[in-house]
Amino acid sequence: MNNGAMGQLAGRMLWCGCIALLLLGSGISAARAAVTIDAFYGRWVGAGISESEVSANFQTTARDLEVVVKPHGDAGFEIVWSTVQRQKGNPDDPTEKVKSTTLQFTPAADGLWRAGGSDPFAGAPFAWARIDENSLIVSTFAITEAGAGETQIYRRTLSGMGMQLDYRRVVDGELVRSAKARLSKYAN
Repeated sequence: MNNGAMGQLAGRMLWCGCIALLLLGSGISAARAAVTIDAFYGRWVGAGISESEVSANFQTTARDLEVVVKPHGDAGFEIVWSTVQRQKGNPDDPTEKVKSTTLQFTPAADGLWRAGGSDPFAGAPFAWARIDENSLIVSTFAITEAGAGETQIYRRTLSGMGMQLDYRRVVDGELVRSAKARLSKYAN
């Protein structure tokens, strides 16, 4: 076989492989349809690690987390999350601080919810939520006292082992904190 014929054969094999992957991939995504909000209902407890891009003494810290998701109103949901933070004080014996947030979401559009009472200029972040396959993504936008835009994104993904959290805090386009955690369902 000459080089030209080998090149054509290799090209055909590559196209056949691509077509097979596309067909296989479309079958997988159809079988893996998005979950509904009720799959996230319950009490989730776990721990994780937070990384700061701006702290000299607390670049990496441990966190304990609890997330409670429950129905709210007509097709809405309430989410409460609490985090034990260890990012201030003496690095050898950090001060623990519990931070809790409660948001109540109502449907805004198909597959999209919004939280009420938000006013980014008054310190109450604008918040919305959506489901992407098996992830509940809650995003918030606020304006800091200095006038900077602050976005926080909480991606909570269901897996065979429970829930995984991927968190990002971005201020004026710069990543300042991220966290990853694993949570287990503790109660419905």
